[in-house]
Amino acid sequence: MLNKRTKLREREREREREKERERERERERERERHVWKITNDQKKRFAVRERQPYRIK
Repeated sequence: MLNKRTKLREREREREREKERERERERERERERHVWKITNDQKKRFAVRERQPYRIK
């Protein structure tokens, strides 16, 4: 009986850890997207300011 409870608790903890890892991955993806947005915005501003042949479609 005790052993079953500990196994269940261990499984529950493992699920929690997995959820936390998934959240961390999602945060990392969000950071990457955010960086991309900033760089694209800077590219657009640069292209307009300098009259570069670079165009955003």
